[in-house]
Amino acid sequence: MYSILIVGNQMDRLKEVASGMSRLGFNCTACIYVEDVITWDNRQTFNVVLLDISSTSPNGDTDWSWFRKVKLRRLLPIIALVSTTTLHLAIQEDAIEDFIVQPWNFDELAARIGKVIRRRNKPREDTTITVGDLKIDTIRCEVEISGRILALTFKEYELLKLLASNRGRVFTREELLNTLWGYDYFGGDRTVDVHIRRLRSKIEDPDHTFIETVRNIGYKLK
Repeated sequence: MYSILIVGNQMDRLKEVASGMSRLGFNCTACIYVEDVITWDNRQTFNVVLLDISSTSPNGDTDWSWFRKVKLRRLLPIIALVSTTTLHLAIQEDAIEDFIVQPWNFDELAARIGKVIRRRNKPREDTTITVGDLKIDTIRCEVEISGRILALTFKEYELLKLLASNRGRVFTREELLNTLWGYDYFGGDRTVDVHIRRLRSKIEDPDHTFIETVRNIGYKLK
């Protein structure tokens, strides 16, 4: 069964989640954020991180940089446990792969965990995708142009990888949204435009143009 790391700022609630998920057969470890999780032993093996931000202040008090490193370096999916008042944090943060809103249903949470893990574990035939000077290492989750490694967020990386894996195919905004964010995502297809704009600013310059806008439809990689 899967092992999960449960992170938050109130141990009583973390223990409640751990108890509920343990009854479903998961191996659970609970850590208080900052005090414990930043010194989390890298030799431990987890399949997913559950991040409780249900009581986080509206401005957020989470060190997202740590969780972004977890996602990119350890390839761990992160699922947020949110309330209606902190839902916007899960929507805005690229490190979050999925989320569930209070009151949390443990059976639903188990299904979401299984889904993100299966998505991550899909077999890959090729480990490197090359488009001109652009190279995507799908094992290391690294992107480089002319030998220079780029700093992409996880969603920017996933968006680029999807377009590059289907070079020439036009994706509608809805297709991209559903594939990368899920059918129940609250952000709307404007989220896709924002991420495309950010991605272009990082991978394109006067000598490199990769992403083409198909008017009134969506995007493709040239």
